[in-house]
Amino acid sequence: MAKMHLIPYQVEEIKDTAQEIPQGIQMIQAPDVWEQADEGSDNVIAIIDTGCDTSHPDLEGKVIDGKNFTDASDETEYADGNGHGTHVAGTAAAAAGEEGIAGVAPNAKLLIVKVLDENGSGDYQWIIDGINYATDWEGPNGEKVRAISMSLGGPEDVPELYEAVKRAIDSGIPVVCAAGNEGDDRPETDEYAYPGAYNEVIQVGAINFDREIAPFSNTNDEIDIVAPGVDILSTYTDQQYARLSGTSMAAPHVSGALALVTSIAESQFDRKLTETELYAQLVRRTVPLGYPKSAEGNGLLALDILNRFEDLFQTFNTAF
Repeated sequence: MAKMHLIPYQVEEIKDTAQEIPQGIQMIQAPDVWEQADEGSDNVIAIIDTGCDTSHPDLEGKVIDGKNFTDASDETEYADGNGHGTHVAGTAAAAAGEEGIAGVAPNAKLLIVKVLDENGSGDYQWIIDGINYATDWEGPNGEKVRAISMSLGGPEDVPELYEAVKRAIDSGIPVVCAAGNEGDDRPETDEYAYPGAYNEVIQVGAINFDREIAPFSNTNDEIDIVAPGVDILSTYTDQQYARLSGTSMAAPHVSGALALVTSIAESQFDRKLTETELYAQLVRRTVPLGYPKSAEGNGLLALDILNRFEDLFQTFNTAF
């Protein structure tokens, strides 16, 4: 069987310091709903990737647990020999401290599931085991995973992979996947990578800061949503920061957003929501960009849009 790989991504820059709310986080309006969502607290996001640099100052205390499924000898050792997993983790949930950067959901916790080695390569079985682990995982205080984030892909549709993904979703966990970077800049031609192309997952395409679909972003009839994926600043190994580009960078914007949306919607409904309901709440917070559905799905994530509509209606009503 073929290997599963990191979706190829571009390293734009590596630097030692950063002190900002990254542009992508602002673009999806995350800071505007932080107060309402308590920054996503009490939600655990599973990052299924190359591991994580847990000593990074912006990720300290963020990791609630983890496991290594690669053929390394120690399954409790999930350090990141690649950089990709640390970058994804930071976008989803880096702490918004005095120094450093903020992730989408700064109060969410991370479950680090290492399924790819330092070369970004892994067996399908490692990924299947990792998904099942995240689905079944329970924290010391009964915490469960509320979103799974996967910025990886392969050309093969493996039935066992599909079963693992469906099992997670049936357990109430939204599964967020990068669309892939085999795009040819033509929305009318389809490019598929798995697990992203499964109908049941939330498949994320990438845009740049000018709200244009990234030329590399896969387009197909299963794209659900787009998020920033070009020149994305986040945490990196050796306690550094890096700007990377790829649909890999877009996916954790959505997994982090799910932590915020879950906090907001579940406090409004006063109960736990199903995976379908959480997906609906996410899609309510999108804005179409004018591209074909095969490129943008429901459009760009805009977390504060409902509050902005409400303000608009209030103004509208007082005018009459």
